[in-house]
Amino acid sequence: MALLKTKDARVMKADERLKRLGEFRLELAKLKGSSAVGASIKQPGKVKELRKAIARMLTIGNEEKSSSSKVTKEKMKNKGGKEA
Repeated sequence: MALLKTKDARVMKADERLKRLGEFRLELAKLKGSSAVGASIKQPGKVKELRKAIARMLTIGNEEKSSSSKVTKEKMKNKGGKEA
């Protein structure tokens, strides 16, 4: 049971991805809090899935940032400008 597929995350806009990331983090915090208190978790595998989904979202966000900075550097090179 995947909470979020990589394909779906790549299609999302950045603000939508950040919103879902916040939701996943909140849900993970609730699950971790309830397990720390000693309550049994109905779906223990969900913790692992949430952690993976959060990692996917962060990875895709970082990839987009790095690819956009590479494009900017290439444009600067082609124009003969100085790199920052």
